[in-house]
Amino acid sequence: MCGLLAEPDRLAVFAAVTLGATTPDQVAKTTGTPLREVMAALRRLERAGLLYQVDGALTADREAFKRAVRETAATSPPAEPLDADPARDTILQTFLQQGRLTQLPAAWGKRRVVLEHIVAAFEPGVRYPEREVDATLRAWHPDYASLRRHLVDEELMAREAGTYWRIGGPTLLTD
Repeated sequence: MCGLLAEPDRLAVFAAVTLGATTPDQVAKTTGTPLREVMAALRRLERAGLLYQVDGALTADREAFKRAVRETAATSPPAEPLDADPARDTILQTFLQQGRLTQLPAAWGKRRVVLEHIVAAFEPGVRYPEREVDATLRAWHPDYASLRRHLVDEELMAREAGTYWRIGGPTLLTD
């Protein structure tokens, strides 16, 4: 549908019919498009089901967009959960898009959930130079210095003499 309306003439024709033009002549006059091009656009739009005729008058199928959205949503696979806990997963899905932090939540509880998720990128017990911490955090968000500071302030990481290590956050327990 987007490809069909990406052509300026077809978009103008569709818009003219949506706004009330009911004949090819009215569409041509409204859009300033030559009648021959209007007729070609009308044929394409009718074949695609975006326009139809009722008692000889052109009519736009305004519901076509809603149907397209519903069909796309129905065929999109559900997002891979980022956390087994549905409440935590909802927070992570809200603030992380394609593996990147869109913004740090203002609310402490939500921010803590996001920071606990991010700190899992670091192995407990391993000491990291600041340069490596920065590189890892830069992959999450351009303001890696703020992330680093929040991780330390929330006692998820500790630092000493330019070296950082993970001291908090969830860990996987194995039997």
